[in-house]
Amino acid sequence: MMEAAPPYLFGGDDRGACFSVTCDAESGLLEISVRGRFSLRLSMELYGGLRKCLAEHPTAIIADLAAFDDPYAVSAAMWLSINRTAAAMYPPVRLALALSPTAPLAGRLRRLGAGHFFPAYPDLDQARAALTGTAPLTERLCLSHLPPEPSSVEVASELVDIACDSWRMPELVAPSRAIMSALVGNAVEHAGTDIGAAVWRRGAGLHLSVRDRDPRLPRLLHRQAGEPGHGLHTVDGKSTAWGAMATSDGKMVWATLRTRRQRPF
Repeated sequence: MMEAAPPYLFGGDDRGACFSVTCDAESGLLEISVRGRFSLRLSMELYGGLRKCLAEHPTAIIADLAAFDDPYAVSAAMWLSINRTAAAMYPPVRLALALSPTAPLAGRLRRLGAGHFFPAYPDLDQARAALTGTAPLTERLCLSHLPPEPSSVEVASELVDIACDSWRMPELVAPSRAIMSALVGNAVEHAGTDIGAAVWRRGAGLHLSVRDRDPRLPRLLHRQAGEPGHGLHTVDGKSTAWGAMATSDGKMVWATLRTRRQRPF
C-alpha cells in the first residue's frame, strides 16, 4: 500500500521558514500563516500551496504575514500573481493580507497600487472581520452534529439532492451523492465523532465538505487488484479536486465538482 501526499497542509525550507493552512469550516475561509525569512524555496512552495488552496475554490483566503520577514519585498510579485488568479475565478475568490503597514512588503505593494486590487489589514483579527461571511447564505446548505451512524450517510446525500435541485444542477446529482456518501461514510467508520456536512455553490459547480473531530488526516491507498473502488477512491475518481486539512477541532475533507458551464481559472 502507498500513501498519497496530502494536497496541501504545510511547507517550508531548510532554514526554518514555513507556512501552514487552516480552514474555518463554517465560513469556507482559508487562512495561510507564513513564518520566517523569505527564501526562493519557501516562495516556490508557498506559491504551489496557494494554487492548491485555490483549487478548493474557498470563499476567501487570508494570508497572515505578521511573522513573515521579507526585507526586500521580493514576494510582492507572487502575491499579485496569486491575486490575479483568484480574481479570475468564477465566482472570484477574495484575497487579503494581514500585514503590518510599516513592513517593506506593505510599502512595495502600495507603490504598485495593489490596494486597488486586494486589501491589506494591520492584523489577522481585522482581516477576519472584513472577510468572514462573504458567502451569501443562499449559496450554501449545511448540516451540523450528524451522529456517527450509517443513517447519516443518507441524510447527507439528501442534502446534495436539495442543493442540486435548488441550484438547477441535475448533472451533478449522481457524482455529488457518491462523493458525499464516501466522505460521510469514512467519517462514520474512522472518526466516530459528530459530523458536519456542507454543500457550497461555486458558480456552476459545487464544493462539498465533511468535517469531524478526529485530527487524523485521511490516506489514499493503492487498492489490490480486483478490489472494488470505495471511500477516497470514489472521491478521487469523481471530483475535479479534493483535499483534507486541519480545523480548530478536528479536520475537514473537501471535494469540488465542475460542469461544462464552469469557467476554468
